[in-house]
Amino acid sequence: MKRVRCPKCDQFTIFDDSNYEAGQSLVFQCANCGKQFGIRIGVSKLRKSQREENNPDEQANELGCGSIVVIENVFHFKQVIPLRMGDNIIGRYQKDSRVNCPIETVDPSIDITHCVINVSRDKKGLLKYTLRDGPSNTGTFVDNQILGDRERRVISDGTLFTIGATSVILRAEESNETATT
Repeated sequence: MKRVRCPKCDQFTIFDDSNYEAGQSLVFQCANCGKQFGIRIGVSKLRKSQREENNPDEQANELGCGSIVVIENVFHFKQVIPLRMGDNIIGRYQKDSRVNCPIETVDPSIDITHCVINVSRDKKGLLKYTLRDGPSNTGTFVDNQILGDRERRVISDGTLFTIGATSVILRAEESNETATT
């Protein structure tokens, strides 16, 4: 069984997906608001490079600012998302949102704008990663401690943080790691 959300009123419609093949299009009418909308079974709207990489390199990032690794769980597959300088807004993928690091997921506990990782340079020129909550409805956890409303936490390579029911690992840029050791 799968559920789809109405794009107008956010109500869910449940259907049996075992009756359909990947790539097949379905049209639904929301029982709540009457809006008609379509979906395609098993096809992602996210860019090909994010979903269909054969062997994603967890350190790969053409911008040289590191990446985050979204761990595979019951809601979605493993994803490697590159970071850029400045604010990286992390949240659930939704068309036309202001999120620049979208996570493709059906995890209802991840907000559309859940948290932010700011990438900047410190006085020595090394990359510095600062995590803050969005604010989100379910919170952002680092080392099993929830971040406060205005709290910012400096994180480093290998830091595991949790947004909703999803775990994420920061992978710092390789040249930044060698400069610190």
